[in-house]
Amino acid sequence: MSPQTLFIVLASLVLCNGYYTEESLYKTKNAQHYYPVHNGRLIRTKHEHFGLITRANRAIPLSSRPRGTVSVDDFGAKADGRDDSQAFGKAWNEACSRGAILVVPENRIYRLKPITFSGPCQPNTAFMLYGTIEAWTQMSAYQEDRLHWIMFDSVTNFRVGGGGTFNGNGKKWWQNSCKANTDLPCKDEPRPKAVTFFQCNNLKVTNLRFKDAQQMHVSFEKCFNVIVSNVVIRAPGDSPNTDGIHVAETQNIAIRNSDIGTGDDCISIISGSQNVRATDITCGPGHGISIGSLGADNSEAEVSNVVVNRATLIGTTNGVRIKTWQGGSGYARNIKFLNIAMQNVTNPIIIDQYYCDRAEPCQEQDSGVQLSNVLYQNIRGTSASEVAIKFDCSRTVPCRQIYVQDVILEPQGSGGTIATCQNVRYVNRGKFFPQCTH
Repeated sequence: MSPQTLFIVLASLVLCNGYYTEESLYKTKNAQHYYPVHNGRLIRTKHEHFGLITRANRAIPLSSRPRGTVSVDDFGAKADGRDDSQAFGKAWNEACSRGAILVVPENRIYRLKPITFSGPCQPNTAFMLYGTIEAWTQMSAYQEDRLHWIMFDSVTNFRVGGGGTFNGNGKKWWQNSCKANTDLPCKDEPRPKAVTFFQCNNLKVTNLRFKDAQQMHVSFEKCFNVIVSNVVIRAPGDSPNTDGIHVAETQNIAIRNSDIGTGDDCISIISGSQNVRATDITCGPGHGISIGSLGADNSEAEVSNVVVNRATLIGTTNGVRIKTWQGGSGYARNIKFLNIAMQNVTNPIIIDQYYCDRAEPCQEQDSGVQLSNVLYQNIRGTSASEVAIKFDCSRTVPCRQIYVQDVILEPQGSGGTIATCQNVRYVNRGKFFPQCTH
């Protein structure tokens, strides 16, 4: 058994044998949608162990397929290396109009150019991916829309699953990024997100693999009532901007039992997002679990009611991070990081209100995004750097109502760990190591 596997097993045992505190639910009308309460206790829904893809819903032969399914093969998809976009579009139109299940058969690899699966659709429409969908690699195919490869737009009461794989074929895109190739000028060249859900309501995305996205792997934008569970996301640790799950302007989303390793944030949560739960997450490699960045270009940000509970982070550049730009406005509040195990994480706990992802320096400004009511509870593990905890808050808009309880972060190797805390008002409850210095 490798040291990394042993750490995951031990971390799971620690977190599953009673030494964690389940988050109290925020008083929102949608809270019980995800965590039903019985006799005062939270009941977790049954799930497969994270990192495993279930194949309960395997492809059904045409001869025995029920009337409620539509196969892409029936509409001319060949899986022979040529573009199958037209066949997928026809199959989608049929499934959407009937409220049927679109089936992508297993053991076959289909290649698609950029495509949008648009709603609204009849009830019970579903997209079951049993095989593999690969992105068309020629960049000329993305001239009309450089931001998206596959988009599901305005679909309600919709589920996507099946155990198959979305493969973004992102290597060529990464090589053309200035973050991967420092000889190239940074011109903010857009790259496609692999899979985007836009304005989708009552959505379930379960039992899927995403790999090698051109940019972000899966993005939820302006969605409402979303469950994401049992997904595996993989890209090399040096692939630029390949966030695993991106949450933007989305409310009531639960991300559960998922294993994410990419070249950027495992989960990123940005402005307009509310009631976000991430539970039983394994993260690494990557940049950790991030709220932000917020307030770029003097914009207003609003993020509230975020809970990250039972996460394991291994070898990431950050652990749990909140990052904001100078000059922004608005707030990020009511945030909980609970029951988190870290191994060899460079910045295990970090608030950075001077975030600046630009070649030229960013100037300090009088305004900033207000951070308040943030709880760090039962966070244990090792730091790869001396600074295990960094609260770098704004001088003009200091962080307030920061609560630290039972946080112990020791060095990964020899040496020690410290905490640096600037412009932060915090309360220490229980064990706290390393203690803040200024």
